[in-house]
Amino acid sequence: MVFSSVSSYIGTMTTRLYTHPIYLEHLTPAGHPERPDRLRAIERILDEEGFEDLDRKEAPEGDEETITYAHPGGFVEGIKARIPEEGIARIDSDTTVSPKSWQATLTAIGAANAAVDDVFAGTVDNVFVASRPPGHHAEKVTAMGFCLFNHAAIAARHAQRKHGAERVAIVDWDVHHGNGTQDIFWDDPSVMYCSTHQMPLFPGTGAKTETGTGNIVNAPLTAGADGDVFRDAFLSRVLPALDDFRPDLVIISAGFDAHHRDPLAEINLVEEDFDWATAQLMERAHRWAGGRLVSILEGGYDLHGLAFSVGAHVRRLMKG
Repeated sequence: MVFSSVSSYIGTMTTRLYTHPIYLEHLTPAGHPERPDRLRAIERILDEEGFEDLDRKEAPEGDEETITYAHPGGFVEGIKARIPEEGIARIDSDTTVSPKSWQATLTAIGAANAAVDDVFAGTVDNVFVASRPPGHHAEKVTAMGFCLFNHAAIAARHAQRKHGAERVAIVDWDVHHGNGTQDIFWDDPSVMYCSTHQMPLFPGTGAKTETGTGNIVNAPLTAGADGDVFRDAFLSRVLPALDDFRPDLVIISAGFDAHHRDPLAEINLVEEDFDWATAQLMERAHRWAGGRLVSILEGGYDLHGLAFSVGAHVRRLMKG
């Protein structure tokens, strides 16, 4: 399959931001780390000087049918039935839903799929989706880890179904392993999943020996690892795998909870590490995928660390 290049990778990039006020209405219990203030912190940093050229769009509501690209219809209906008319309902001990959660997650899926459409159409160079709830822990038939549906997985399938992408790479630098994405693509060689994450840590998956059909590349990090260790994992495992795979699209599961301030883990990254990793993946996207890159927010629970890391990430997307 031959696709047109969307950028010459020289000078300022055209970066689109998708977000929506509905994401603030996915409510979680008091004290829960995955809270609406996460997006408020991101909104504030992206309103600062230097982000004037960010192409801001309101996220569209997604097509419910596209959820079944990654999850069986019965599971989808089961989650929909759990949405309460008022208050907060628990899916499990960590994962909750509130009256607007269905619309929020459907709009997160809509944004991810629209981002894929944008980069294949060449209307922008890359896209950052600031949405919640996150998605990478959602397995084929299990909602968990704050996640209802797997937005990155759905977007990858959307790229294949609508745009004819033959190979999609999902790179996940969230500090928690994306067990859901690994589960969905375990036996599918058309999608590569690469992950750096702390191990041992929730959800307990992500060993180097978990390789699927050769399309799963895990690079676990031990507690206390810093940016040098993280960068070495990219250079030794993730980037060579991408070069071998030659994807038509790169999707980032962009969690920022490997930041040293984050309360849920013990990896010591700083903003410059996310900037560096973004640049590396942009380079691979330009080498193999005509520049097509979509980044989707996952974790990140210290508001300062999250905001400044997103700022560094988006600034790099805009600069190239």
